[in-house]
Amino acid sequence: MTAPILIFGWGNPSRGDDALGPLFVEHFTALAARHPEWGAVECLTDFQLQVEHALDLQGRRRVLFVDASLDAPAPCSLVRIKAARDASFTTHAMSPQAVLKVYAAIEDGEPPPCWLLAIRGEGFELGEPLSGAAQGHLAAALEQAAQWIATT
Repeated sequence: MTAPILIFGWGNPSRGDDALGPLFVEHFTALAARHPEWGAVECLTDFQLQVEHALDLQGRRRVLFVDASLDAPAPCSLVRIKAARDASFTTHAMSPQAVLKVYAAIEDGEPPPCWLLAIRGEGFELGEPLSGAAQGHLAAALEQAAQWIATT
């Protein structure tokens, strides 16, 4: 049975604050286990979004994509996203909007409602640890996501 809510974080844990997506999923999985009132939630991670991830949207009621961002305001931003064909559509890594566009094409219909939680990152160098600022931003993002999931 497919969980109605999907939390999908991506990033490279070896590149400093790029670890925010996978770390968010790790922490959120533990948080969701303490909140059975949220219902079934599936949490997934990967290094990057790819065309195959469109299949992960099947049967979902809501989806939250989570990634580190140099452009997001601190500590994070949460925005509803729509399917869009963008420059990432034909590259190895894709934007969440492009994944939604693939879903719409293969399912011949609209994807489930989706949001992007962009967590402000500061440093993305190979081998660097998570920055102090990013640790604080991660905590704020977890609070934001808890509010999001509680508003079903």
